[in-house]
Amino acid sequence: MTLQVPKYLLALLATASLAACGGSSNNDDGGDNGNPQPQQPEAIDIQVTQASRTLDNRLPCYQGTGDAACNLRIYQVMVESFIDGDPDANYGTGYGTSHHNGDIAGITASLDYIKSLGMNAIWLTPIFESIPVSGQSQWVDRLDATGYYTSDYFSIDPNFGTLEQARELVEQAHAKGMYVFFDGVFGHHKGNVVASPEGRTPTNGTAISNIGYESEYPTDLEFYKEVATYWVNELNIDGWRLDQAYQVPAEYWDDIREAVEEASADPENAYSFAGETVQPLGYMVAEIWRGAGDIAAQGYGMEASPALKSAFDFPIRYSVVQTFAVEESGNGNRDASNLDTGFFAHLAYPEHAKPNLMLGNHDLVRFGDLLQRGDIANPSDAEYWARHKGAISFLAAYSGPITLYYGEEIGDEVPNFADRIENCTGDTGLCDDHVARTSANVEGIATTVGAEPTVLTSEQSDLKNYVGQLMNIRAANPALYNGSRTHIHSDADIYIDRKDAGDNHVLYLVNTKDNDVNLTIAGSAIGSDGDLINLMTGETLAIAGTEYTLSLPAHSAAFYQISSPTAEGPQLGSGGEGANLTGTGPLAACDAPDATEAGPLGTEMYIRGTYTGGEGFGATPASHQFSYKGDNIYQVVIDETTPTAYTFKFAAPDWSFEYAVEDSAAVDIGQEQIMTQAIGPGTESSILIPEAGSYVYSFAINAALDGGTMMVSKCE
Repeated sequence: MTLQVPKYLLALLATASLAACGGSSNNDDGGDNGNPQPQQPEAIDIQVTQASRTLDNRLPCYQGTGDAACNLRIYQVMVESFIDGDPDANYGTGYGTSHHNGDIAGITASLDYIKSLGMNAIWLTPIFESIPVSGQSQWVDRLDATGYYTSDYFSIDPNFGTLEQARELVEQAHAKGMYVFFDGVFGHHKGNVVASPEGRTPTNGTAISNIGYESEYPTDLEFYKEVATYWVNELNIDGWRLDQAYQVPAEYWDDIREAVEEASADPENAYSFAGETVQPLGYMVAEIWRGAGDIAAQGYGMEASPALKSAFDFPIRYSVVQTFAVEESGNGNRDASNLDTGFFAHLAYPEHAKPNLMLGNHDLVRFGDLLQRGDIANPSDAEYWARHKGAISFLAAYSGPITLYYGEEIGDEVPNFADRIENCTGDTGLCDDHVARTSANVEGIATTVGAEPTVLTSEQSDLKNYVGQLMNIRAANPALYNGSRTHIHSDADIYIDRKDAGDNHVLYLVNTKDNDVNLTIAGSAIGSDGDLINLMTGETLAIAGTEYTLSLPAHSAAFYQISSPTAEGPQLGSGGEGANLTGTGPLAACDAPDATEAGPLGTEMYIRGTYTGGEGFGATPASHQFSYKGDNIYQVVIDETTPTAYTFKFAAPDWSFEYAVEDSAAVDIGQEQIMTQAIGPGTESSILIPEAGSYVYSFAINAALDGGTMMVSKCE
């Protein structure tokens, strides 16, 4: 929940996600506002002769160790809007368009369906009791239904069900081979918190919009440790999703995490998981809706003293929706290379990080509504369903835990959402924060008590079956969820990775655009000299001489097992590691003296972005302030102590000037690039700093003050 954050800041934080850029920002992809095109897509030919780059594979989920957390396939449920299975447990109000009567019994009834999707875990939004206060507004009633401002952390909200129903849910999920995660709100609470079994209550710190209060640390640490371990001991839950984790100082997250890990390791808490006796998983994942630098600092903590070990991968999430659809700002439909740029974010994380990738959640716009917001496709179009498949295939190929929000597996959307938006305080509260909170449609289960069981359309059923197939392939191939990543190739249309874990080697390809693509791939580029086995169809793709030829239809993906990997592995090209980072000319000068006259912009200019200390574009630190050097050139030298990556603009404090690389492309270090105006969210550029050192950031403004040239160069 981020309701207290101003909408404009939310937009900046969202689009500030690291590596959110890297391709064209226009929406001219052949979309037709819902009218199917009778002609066949244009076919293009692409040759792949050398692998591009081996990503830094130092994170745990890239090392093939068999870490159970890396194999998590989590299905997120918004409890109040999911399935109504108990007529006695109803809120009857809430945000968004759902029935607002969802409950624990409805989730239990849906477990077989969730299992059929190939998921092995569920995450419930908070189910602890929110007690009304006298005279509270309808708006607060709705907030109670979300569970994100809790009154009694040790009781199940009767509007969701009972303790025994919660116990039954956890036990049945475990019996079916699915972990269960609760939602922990450990940084804020309602003002009427009930004392814990040990007599503790949290501090009513800074007030939050007459709703509740922020907690205070270290004063409240023992209270929240008690909460976090209580439910591991009481119900054998497997861990927590951590709401607004930045509200808890990172130095105290390790105390809570270690308490959960200790409780999870207690032999008394062992349980039967699909017939096997196991301990609770003890997994904790942070929600920090910010750039990679802030996620690292506020969630993961220091390498020498880890805070949390997993956080949602908002940076790559934005790369995914920008590429396969648009982000919430409407910016997107970018080149496939934007997906590769997204991985730059991981260089900002410490070595214990296990990022968790999602396509959406209850605070984001559904992927189907983003497709319509970008005028790309409607549910009546085949492209609508194909783009869902492409985006979800990327999740399936991601090393690390992944999360699928309920309804994404059947392409859910809010009909005519764009025409129905109103202020969040209105009667329905339909806005970007709440649009994803739609009534669940679970095949064979009635959405509300007494209704007819849901029957999926042919398109919904096809997508659901595809998701199930993808997740089963992922589960059977450790290279996908716990394997190293070698980026083979990406361009405007195509993205290709090789994944490796032990003796499991998988080639992942996805076509992100409208063109059919004919591919010729050199065996040396992917490190293969034998058959490729299509993991979705079982068909064999033989090598012809030294090359493979295949076709990849528009918006489709493919997974191939490499049956005969070469000892050399993929052969890296000149665009990979070791490229020259030092440019030439005046924009590469690291010691140019300051000019005595003022620059033509007539204002201070800064690098504003998602680097640590940049506060998600909000800060203008002196360390990132440009100096005017004369000849229309502005420069600042930044000392980068470690490899890192972030998104940025060159901007004035009042945003009167905003610039980035043309088309919001990524920075090519050591090369002069065209700079243009970059106004509003979603127009920033990304940069990967591959090695520590001093770097000069320079731009030369043109006479019209609407662009020019720029360069980032390493100082010798």
